[in-house]
Amino acid sequence: MEQPQTKLFEETGTFFAFSNEQFDEQAKKGVKYVGMGGGMVTPEEHVKDVINRMYDIYKTCIEIDIKENGIDKIILRELQNHECFYTGDITDCIEKLKDYPSITETKILTIYRKNYAKYA
Repeated sequence: MEQPQTKLFEETGTFFAFSNEQFDEQAKKGVKYVGMGGGMVTPEEHVKDVINRMYDIYKTCIEIDIKENGIDKIILRELQNHECFYTGDITDCIEKLKDYPSITETKILTIYRKNYAKYA
């Protein structure tokens, strides 16, 4: 995801600023910027393009992740990343994987139960 995002940011003049000082260092005079959330700032003229292309990048990365890792391994990875075996709560994993086609709460729960004894 990093490479296509970096290319997009370079093409559109998008950058990250977490203070007025950082913004002032990177902003170009005469350009009207829009805050996109999480410190991301983009020129007003590129807002729609950045949103659409970020969505496309995200979807493509999901497809690659599924192809390279498979559904079961992805679910297990996210259960571990969100410490679900430690907390006993799979809510964060469900939220993280909501955009993955064919991953359901039932499938996540099945993988959780299958691996609980090994990781709890």
